[in-house]
Amino acid sequence: MNQGNFTEGKILEPLLAFALPVLLALFLQSLYGAVDLLVVGQFATSADVSAVSTGSQIMFVVTNVIASLAMGTTILIGQQMGAGRNEQAGRTMGTSIVFFTVLALILSVVMVAFVKPIANIMNAPEEAYQMTCDYLRICSFGMVFIVGYNLIGSLFRGLGNSRLPLLTVAIAAVINIFGDLFCVCVLHMGAAGAAVATVVSQAISLVISFLLIRRMKLPFHFTRKELCWDGSLIRRVCGLGFPIAISDFLVGLSFLVIVAIVNVLGVTASAGVGVAEKVCGFIMLVPSAFSQSMAAFAAQNFGANKLDRARKGLLYGLAVSWIIGAVMAYLSFFHGDMLCRIFAREPEVVAAGWQYLKAYGIDCLLTPIFFNLAGYFNGCGKTRFVMAENLIGGIGIRLPVSFLMSKVKPVSLFRIGLATPTASFVQNILCVVYFVMLEKQQKRAAGVQS
Repeated sequence: MNQGNFTEGKILEPLLAFALPVLLALFLQSLYGAVDLLVVGQFATSADVSAVSTGSQIMFVVTNVIASLAMGTTILIGQQMGAGRNEQAGRTMGTSIVFFTVLALILSVVMVAFVKPIANIMNAPEEAYQMTCDYLRICSFGMVFIVGYNLIGSLFRGLGNSRLPLLTVAIAAVINIFGDLFCVCVLHMGAAGAAVATVVSQAISLVISFLLIRRMKLPFHFTRKELCWDGSLIRRVCGLGFPIAISDFLVGLSFLVIVAIVNVLGVTASAGVGVAEKVCGFIMLVPSAFSQSMAAFAAQNFGANKLDRARKGLLYGLAVSWIIGAVMAYLSFFHGDMLCRIFAREPEVVAAGWQYLKAYGIDCLLTPIFFNLAGYFNGCGKTRFVMAENLIGGIGIRLPVSFLMSKVKPVSLFRIGLATPTASFVQNILCVVYFVMLEKQQKRAAGVQS
């Protein structure tokens, strides 16, 4: 459970050692929606599958926005630790806990109040409408636990500790599996049972995590006094995290619109895309893990003014994640039916999922590049550019392409899915160009200082 220092010694081994627990944590995190869909797909109806697909996609966007906002805490703590300002990092941790607790309570009230309008916007199929509302309502009531559970990961990744977040997720994943089996298979609660299992598992994990944290040795003095509302620190956290949250919201929104477009096509298409999205969640784990790890690595080295070391870490991350992405591309494109059968038993749903998944096979070759670069930019505090490139890719490219493809007859889920690699291609170009510009800017600044 020791905190990691990325500013000294080797680069590849510590980066991989940090990224592996992040990857495992993301894998277990993906098991939430996956296990929900797997159990519901095997023991409930297609309407339940559609409800969990739509509802979990909405909750994924909401929780991902919160986790992205909490990346501001990760970056700020990482920069403070890299600069040797440990006590400031402790105050940042305490303030973040208070701020995100308040935010979670507000978000819970708002989401419960707008469950039906959200389901209407998502074009939830008539057969699955009430189930979708039930799933969203239950998850919204448990928003405090969901936010607190995700915040722990952000706090400790900033300290260079990726093992505690892994343990937190592992506890919740195990409880969620048993909860799904009990609520769906034994109590026959369908989509609502999957939601109950998710909230309860994260609540129990959060309590256990706090008990573990109290026994840990932190690199700073941390007491109840640090749990306060510090407006200046909150502004700094939001200044770093808000652009990331906005960018991830826009990405999530573009995918929600795609789900809404597909929902019009009926339950089979809705369930198929839901299955494919769950498979994609696992496929994208490696670039996501390296993006988060790169942010923590770059933040510490940026705080220590070791930019050359941060760039070397970026190159290692790009190489490793792209090789793995090529393997995922092959499996998705040529064996996507095998992957979709993990989450659905109906042949029509599997066929629809594979059709959509083929487009993600292409995307696997593109995402490792801009995911790593985005993590590097975030760690260096350039979060506004990440917001801008996600705005262009998510809203400017993915949405219009998916809409246009949905109008081409006969409608093809593969063509609709091509909106994602098209957006990724544009984002890669933007990130590479910005990286070159940033390099030139940093070299000029170094020359002036010398």
